[in-house]
Amino acid sequence: MATDWKSLRPFRLLLQDLRHLRERYISDWTVFNQLIVASAVFVFFSNLLPGLTFANDLYVSTDGNWGTIEVIFSIGLCGVIFSLASAQPLTILGVTGPFCILAENLYSLCQSSFGIPFLPFMTWSLIHAAWMHCLLAIFNAHDWTMIYVTTFSTEIFSLLNSVIYFHKAIQELQRVHAQTSFASFLYSIIGTIGTLLVAIFLSTAEKWKPLFHRYIRLGLSEYAAAISIIIFIGLPHVGELATLDRDTLHVSFTFRPTNPDRSTFFVQFWHLPLAWTFAAIIPGCIITILFFFDHEISSIICTERRFRTRKPGGPAWDIILLGCTTAMCGILGIPPANGLLPQAPLHSQSLLHRDTEIRASSNIDDDEKSEDNGYYTVYEQRWSHFLHASGILCFVSPPFMHVLGLTPTSVLAGLFLYMGEQSLSVNPILFRIFNLLTPPSELPKLPEGIAGYMPVHLYTIFQVLVTAGIFAVTLTKAGPAFPVLVMALVPLRLTLMRRLWSREVLRFVDQWACRDGTPEDLSEEEIRSQLQDDDIIRDIESEHAEQFAEK
Repeated sequence: MATDWKSLRPFRLLLQDLRHLRERYISDWTVFNQLIVASAVFVFFSNLLPGLTFANDLYVSTDGNWGTIEVIFSIGLCGVIFSLASAQPLTILGVTGPFCILAENLYSLCQSSFGIPFLPFMTWSLIHAAWMHCLLAIFNAHDWTMIYVTTFSTEIFSLLNSVIYFHKAIQELQRVHAQTSFASFLYSIIGTIGTLLVAIFLSTAEKWKPLFHRYIRLGLSEYAAAISIIIFIGLPHVGELATLDRDTLHVSFTFRPTNPDRSTFFVQFWHLPLAWTFAAIIPGCIITILFFFDHEISSIICTERRFRTRKPGGPAWDIILLGCTTAMCGILGIPPANGLLPQAPLHSQSLLHRDTEIRASSNIDDDEKSEDNGYYTVYEQRWSHFLHASGILCFVSPPFMHVLGLTPTSVLAGLFLYMGEQSLSVNPILFRIFNLLTPPSELPKLPEGIAGYMPVHLYTIFQVLVTAGIFAVTLTKAGPAFPVLVMALVPLRLTLMRRLWSREVLRFVDQWACRDGTPEDLSEEEIRSQLQDDDIIRDIESEHAEQFAEK
């Protein structure tokens, strides 16, 4: 069957995104209220604190080439740019765990195998990633890639993030053990576990009714991690604990790079030998795959149906903007920021409010008009993104940086555990693992056509084994290639797995990540035809056009 090349027509999505951006831009700045300020404060903590944990990890793993000031500078600068110029301001940018794994492996290769300076090679990798981002946007990659992604892949990627967080926490404690006394190490374990448990306990405050006023419970819940961290930053300064030696976050006390050999935020990348300049295309391609997948998924989950967003986003324009900020970070010698999976939906959640216009709409399904679900929608605006990113950018100044230097690394380890727990707690894989440990008589009834839970259990075990395999790769010299393995899960799901599990089982455990339904809702012939042609793309384009016309 002949291929329809309409989906590859250059600049088609980009021109559409720019038109949508022009239509929504002014209205994005006309909404401002207390809820938006509260959301900005919430996202400020949920973005800054994880950034600090990755900053400390990068400082150790790159021998001081990247540290706290580089990570804070990147998060704040990229956040401000996206708040001002992106097509979907609900997305949140930050330095991610998978990229830290990638950077650590690249640094190790540069030092031990290549014998070349890390920062110039990384700069060229990010410059190559930038033009690859632009090509993906120009040729409408969103339409012919993301429509084939199912929750099989996204669940594994989310589980991988959780495992990375837990592993980082263990590494932090290992460093404390190597650098401090045994008594200090024992307290670090207490501080790590205490940070985790207090944060988890406070995060449940909304359910403490009738204890405290509703707004107090809400505040305790939203700022659980921040409150826990403040407690355990101050605790080592009390009583006899103040006599213990401790390992704290390494910070700069001037606005200059962490590495003492660098005087400015600028990398002389043209000094790298020509052969290595072209060799940097390989890590550039891997970074592109990771960033594209990360940013696309984060954009999708922050605008999912339960948030009832009404303004169109812009996948092509945002990918070009991401490419530009990626190259900019490389030239400045700071780690690039990209879409954060956990923080994006949290941002949207913090902006939910009751909307009387939606209440009156006859288009809302009856099950969505219940008191439990509420008549809620999101304040679609740029202020919360701009304010939180500007606040983070302020911390590159020496006085604020000095405050960050008081943070014990044991607290950062506790925050890693908390981030991993929060990510894992909403992952369907966890609940299916619980089903593995539950007696068959206590398990929920399965849909018609599935004889028993054994195929579902095997599917879950397969996801866990795949995650373990990819994580094991990140610990080897082949670690930089792990994003390729994550993307390879997409064709694996649509081809091999359909031969190993029945249609009924796959329909029960998996679904499309970016649209309604599952691959098993289509016949064998339809799947084969749509993998060859672009029928799905044309359907989605038509659906999006109708929805936007109605809005």
